[in-house]
Amino acid sequence: MPPTYKKCLKIKYSKIILLFFLYFSQGLPFGFQATALPIYLRSQNVSLTTIGFAGALSIPWMLKIFFAPFVDRYSIKSVGRRKSWIIPLQCLLFITILFASYISPGKNLALLLVSVFFMNLIAATQDIAVDGLAVDLLGPTELGHGNAVQVVGYKAGMLISGGVLVWLSGFWGWNGLFLSMALVSLIPLILILFYKEPVSDAACNASFYNIKDIINHVIEAFKLPFSVWLIVFIATYKMGEIMIDMMFKPFLFDIGFMPSQIGLWTGTYGMAASIAGSLSGGFLVSKIFLWRSLALACILRIIPLAFEWYLTIISPQELHVILVTIAEHFFGGMLTTAMFAYMMWCVDKKIGATHYTIFASIEVFGKSPGALVSGQIAETFGYSTLFAMGTILSLPVLFIITKLKKDLTP
Repeated sequence: MPPTYKKCLKIKYSKIILLFFLYFSQGLPFGFQATALPIYLRSQNVSLTTIGFAGALSIPWMLKIFFAPFVDRYSIKSVGRRKSWIIPLQCLLFITILFASYISPGKNLALLLVSVFFMNLIAATQDIAVDGLAVDLLGPTELGHGNAVQVVGYKAGMLISGGVLVWLSGFWGWNGLFLSMALVSLIPLILILFYKEPVSDAACNASFYNIKDIINHVIEAFKLPFSVWLIVFIATYKMGEIMIDMMFKPFLFDIGFMPSQIGLWTGTYGMAASIAGSLSGGFLVSKIFLWRSLALACILRIIPLAFEWYLTIISPQELHVILVTIAEHFFGGMLTTAMFAYMMWCVDKKIGATHYTIFASIEVFGKSPGALVSGQIAETFGYSTLFAMGTILSLPVLFIITKLKKDLTP
């Protein structure tokens, strides 16, 4: 093997490992909030109303678009354009998690919730910088692997903080859970400290921008001919899927399955399948043209959605539910990775953090309407109608993607 090839291989995998642990670290706070926090609060006799309002602690993830331009604009050249943000934010995340380990929710509930809010704020801000780093580091042929790492790393962080560590807390206590999270968050800090961030042309040019220039640059980027279809596609590609996902677990409960079964199937089997699907999506993107991989993922994703609807008109057995759950999470994970690779491919590297954050925000807000109305539709018209609507709403995406073919084909 020629030395130059060995060197390139080493550099490639150093990127992958670094990005994996950075995204893994960001998944820790959200996984804790989504899964562990409700259990944690309830174990301390906190009211259900308070637990419900705790969902608002994730607001920084929705508002990060407003401070993304500052992450693109300001940095310390001697440290690195992205490292200038990632290093102090990772330190703050470690300190905040460690601080939370000393809080008793029974005595200082408000302080605990404030700590979780700051964990999300720090992680959301860091996500902007890490996305910018990924845009700077990943070449066109590395997008598949890079975005697979992005999705899998984040999901793995959620799985650890919301699953494994919650289980271990039965032995170590809740303080041990926070301490474990804090120690795990040190891994990406060590890696980024010793990583030498390359200086790209985009980084050099960015030093001449002010905030107004960045905003104007974004406006010009969205004036491109295919931008309207691009925005519509990002906003709608998972609208139907999220409608079904929100009501699938209540549907299983209402037809007689036990919560422990549902948790095992969706939380364990489903998450494992989602991670496998994300890895498969990265492999797919790296092997065939971006448009083909994205179109194929869109088509395959519809199949398990249709089968979820089919479960509502039969008397499903345990095996039926497990197979459909695995398929839905697998193809959903594949589509997510292909989609994130697509968004990163469309980004202008001069404003990489801001541009990608806008795409990510459109993706989040695009899924919100379907999630919000899913319960009302299910109560009014039934699960079968809701699942049929979710499947049908996934079909127009196949037409929209045809409008982007020429822009997605190298």
